[in-house]
Amino acid sequence: MAGQTRPSDVTREEEAREAKKGHDAGGEPTAEEEAAAERHDVDPKTREGYEEMLERGAHQQGEGKPGV
Repeated sequence: MAGQTRPSDVTREEEAREAKKGHDAGGEPTAEEEAAAERHDVDPKTREGYEEMLERGAHQQGEGKPGV
């Protein structure tokens, strides 16, 4: 791995410009995307894992608890 480097002025200017831009999650799904999602069957193992993580999160205590 290379040692420390110093960003160029051009890089710093670009980073500053990018930092000022608005960020969002993107557009809403199209009707075609929604229909495709409704047709897709989820693997039972995937569904089981997802439900397990939801259950764990619901009972989590301390700093890592979601929403705290």
